[in-house]
Amino acid sequence: MYQSITIIGRLGRDPEMKYMPSGDPVTSFSVATDRAWNNRDGQKQKETTWFRVSVFGKQAENVNTYLHKGSMVLVEGRLNVDAKTGGPRTYTRQDGTVGANFDLTANTVRFLSPKGETGGDAGEGQPAAAEQGDGSADNDIPF
Repeated sequence: MYQSITIIGRLGRDPEMKYMPSGDPVTSFSVATDRAWNNRDGQKQKETTWFRVSVFGKQAENVNTYLHKGSMVLVEGRLNVDAKTGGPRTYTRQDGTVGANFDLTANTVRFLSPKGETGGDAGEGQPAAAEQGDGSADNDIPF
């Protein structure tokens, strides 16, 4: 059997890379996905769903190097469920309401933002090609 989920959204914060005891890199970041529609009264509605993503190995290094808050990405991977409930991990907020975390382990992370653009007012983009080293943008692209 096989489980796969694909999301497209923007990073909510800069990626954070750590190392496992084996020395393998793991990078975590959050992705916001939006859904917009008009209700029966014609009023616009918007819903944002947040995902916490973990990516391993060489992709973890690339994500940490090239993505920033606001970058648009496509993530393909598997959904990690709470062992107790079989659903998302739930928690109680400070105001007493219940929240949920959707955790993904990424198999693939595709960068969708054009070089130097993160969209909106969020974060700095990737450095210009001249700032990346040898001045050749094609030689520095990680994919």
